[in-house]
Amino acid sequence: MPTFKSPMLPAAAAPARLLERLARDSSGNAMMIVAAASIPLVALIGGGVDMGRGYLTETRLQQACDAGVLAARKKLAASAPLGGVIPGAVADTGNKFFNINFRAGTYGTVNRNFTMTLEPDYAISGAAVVDVPTTIMQIFGFDKLDVKANCSAKLNFNNTDIMMVLDTTQSMEAKADPGDANSKLVTMKNVVKAFHAQMEGSKGPGIRVRYGFVPYSTNVNVGALLQDSWVATNWNYQSREFDHTGPGPVTNQTTYENWVTTNGSYPATVLVNTYAATWHPPANESEAGYYSCDAALPTSTPAYSHVDTPDGPVVSTPWPGPPAGFRTVEHFKKRIDGQESWVSRNGLSCEVYSRTFNDYRQEYDKVTIPFQYNYDWYNYASLPKAVSTWRTDTAGCMEERETYEINDYSAVDFSRALDLDIRLTPTGDVKTKWRPMYPDIIYARELNSSGAGTFNFNPVVSSATFFQPRQISNMVSCPTVSRKLEEMQLVSGANADLDTYLTSIVATGTTYHDIGMIWGGRLLTSFGLFASENADVSVVKPTNRHLIFLTDGQTEAYDIAYGAYGVEPLDRRRWNKEAPAGGLSLTQVVDKRFALACSQVKADNITVWIVGLDTTVSQNMRDCAGPGRWFQANNAADLNNAFARIANSMGDLRITK
Repeated sequence: MPTFKSPMLPAAAAPARLLERLARDSSGNAMMIVAAASIPLVALIGGGVDMGRGYLTETRLQQACDAGVLAARKKLAASAPLGGVIPGAVADTGNKFFNINFRAGTYGTVNRNFTMTLEPDYAISGAAVVDVPTTIMQIFGFDKLDVKANCSAKLNFNNTDIMMVLDTTQSMEAKADPGDANSKLVTMKNVVKAFHAQMEGSKGPGIRVRYGFVPYSTNVNVGALLQDSWVATNWNYQSREFDHTGPGPVTNQTTYENWVTTNGSYPATVLVNTYAATWHPPANESEAGYYSCDAALPTSTPAYSHVDTPDGPVVSTPWPGPPAGFRTVEHFKKRIDGQESWVSRNGLSCEVYSRTFNDYRQEYDKVTIPFQYNYDWYNYASLPKAVSTWRTDTAGCMEERETYEINDYSAVDFSRALDLDIRLTPTGDVKTKWRPMYPDIIYARELNSSGAGTFNFNPVVSSATFFQPRQISNMVSCPTVSRKLEEMQLVSGANADLDTYLTSIVATGTTYHDIGMIWGGRLLTSFGLFASENADVSVVKPTNRHLIFLTDGQTEAYDIAYGAYGVEPLDRRRWNKEAPAGGLSLTQVVDKRFALACSQVKADNITVWIVGLDTTVSQNMRDCAGPGRWFQANNAADLNNAFARIANSMGDLRITK
């Protein structure tokens, strides 16, 4: 509270002899009494006038102090400082509002001063002082009143759950602006840590703030968060198996090698012949000598050579083919008497081995894969496992549950579009469950690796090997594992380690916004999969829920990718390439389903924030967030400001003293 020092009014003391005379002489008593009484009366009136100015000054000074720290704390939210120092722009704003509300010389005051301090909890405290010159009180030796005011502004939070859905596509490796020191990915991580510091520094005693993360690209990594009963025990994959109905092996293919390798998945090697080796010395010290076997291997089948260097690991190189012959290289340098020279080994021989494989016709189609089996995909054999090991067999990304190609986006049948129902918990019906992704067994018939051919929705029997999406970078991507809501410490703590988690996030894949929004909603809503964990912690203090969606680009969907909805042209779960509903492209379908997912999220009383980093925020995303809740950041500073403004909007800015 503001204070000023009020002087004590001195008691008017007449000389003793004056009092004695008054006691003896009654003449003129009235005049003398009035004269004597006027001294304390003047002091009392003058003190009242000066004190009134003092109280008026303290009221105005307190208002100015409050205005200054409130403005500074609001500005602080757009700066997110670290290091305990109020940024210059924040201090300037606070001083400006103080000066406007209490101008120099107000009520004749002098020596006005206002200082602000950043507290450990990110509150801003202020102290204001001013001198009020006295008028009547100067007669009695009091020439000024010292007036003071103390104030503090703090951003307070109720119980809050925050889900961060973060674009971690390959483009995040670039910089948002040439002037930025770091890539967009690193910038994002730094800003999230600053945002966390703001939130943790501003929450009061007994308040719970939790954080969750959904890194997304072509898909999301949520397998570790699912119960076993939520995952199908088998599923149909766009894969292949040998043609059971055909005449059997088309050919017996033999390969020739010069090393012995026996693997349970491959036929054993058989010794064919042994050849004498000839030493070829190096032409100079910059070249290597080598042994060679001049006898050529059979030319009708592929063969491979073995390179063995004493100074390095064993490596395999493709056989160059006839007539060069089969060459085994073995060379090294040896230091003798201080001189470095080439040393050869005499008598080396070359052993040639063969393997024979059955070359079956393969039927490319939807293949039912039970997850309790191990598969030898070369010879098409399977062995039962003791238990299902899909959690360790896969990276953790899943194929989505049942949905349909939507014809009318204004009247969606959520009893069929189960992927868009963020409240739905799996039942015994396999349609309500997820399926592990197995990129290694997925084939896009009848495309080949060169890009020739077209998609064929029907089964295809062929001895050819068709294109696999995993052969092209980013066509199969599994981001960093998602995290459920939990209280998190920045560096260490009993619950989690934010810095360690952010460090683990890597950039990969292309941009599918819908799957990020879907899983962000599933992990944040107080209904559905995690209803018991996400319930309000207190009836008196209900939980505020916020979803922050950050992206650096527009939807980038590819029909050759393998993602949450399988291979789109072959699985046709949400889009028919040959005859798309409404003539929509795959990109347009993803955008429309993003909008639907966003409406489902907001229907569960979740506030959605959209941040576009180094990209234009589309109208689709602006509509998702709503006015005042989307931001366009062109560089690291803009991104920092956007997150700080979000933090400011989540809290309640108030005067605390």
